Amino acid sequence: MCAPDQCQIVPQLSILIVNYNAGALLTTCVTAVLNTTLQVEILIGDNGSHDDSLAQLRARYGADSRLSVVENGANLGFAAAHNRLLALAQAPALLLLNPDCVLTPGTLERLLAFLNTTPDAGLLGCIVRDPDGREQVASRRVIPDPWIGVVKVLHLERWWPQATLNLIAQPLPTAPQRVAAISGAMMLVRRAALNDVGMLDDGYFLHCEDLDWCVRFARANWGIYLIPDATVIHYKGSCSTERPLRVEWHKHCGMVRFFRKFQQQEYSSLFGWLVLFGIWSHFAVIALRYAVRVRITR
Repeated sequence: MCAPDQCQIVPQLSILIVNYNAGALLTTCVTAVLNTTLQVEILIGDNGSHDDSLAQLRARYGADSRLSVVENGANLGFAAAHNRLLALAQAPALLLLNPDCVLTPGTLERLLAFLNTTPDAGLLGCIVRDPDGREQVASRRVIPDPWIGVVKVLHLERWWPQATLNLIAQPLPTAPQRVAAISGAMMLVRRAALNDVGMLDDGYFLHCEDLDWCVRFARANWGIYLIPDATVIHYKGSCSTERPLRVEWHKHCGMVRFFRKFQQQEYSSLFGWLVLFGIWSHFAVIALRYAVRVRITR
């Protein structure tokens, strides 16, 4: 048995935050996380930020033993940077949290209590809101389907209103609900489920890696749950304003990878090629609009 001053207390929860130029929001995020009665460790993975986000964080919490910073020296992407932190985390429950998210009081306690009393729960999410209180579209959603994509690209929602990726128009659940997908802005993972399912797929750089995880958790028979009385405020896009077209490029690359990995084999070759053409055509339209805006503003 170790001496009392030599025993290392295993935290109840490891909180993993990948930072890229989040500015003051990173410190705000960590401040909200530390407002908990739980024993936590906070692991920050910095993807080569060139702003003062780490300096602000260290000025406020540099002496706090619960906080550790891993400087990656370059932008590894969301999945690869989180995988580095997952390999270092010690707790039996792991929270992946965006640096532009602010947890509301009691959210961590509610999430962990549900995880501890629900043996099949492998992945938990919460309600994600804008700073003005409106629920964000990715807060409640389904796994993307190519047919839904066709309806969206061709603007046919009027005739097929049921073909939607987002469920926020539906009444908010009054109790925890098993769902197909949760928002990647905040995901609580059971370590035993992580050991079974595996790390994030770092073939994604940014976007769709959370949906990939949801599919893999479901296929491994781990429950994915939405906890409606747990909330996070998401200052969406705060870390990706510098190169918006590059973000869109990675998003569309993620769509392609997700489709090829999980769905392409279910359709004919012709339809598969049409889906891929549709994804890249959608990106081309976005790129054209962006180029026109840049030209007008010059």
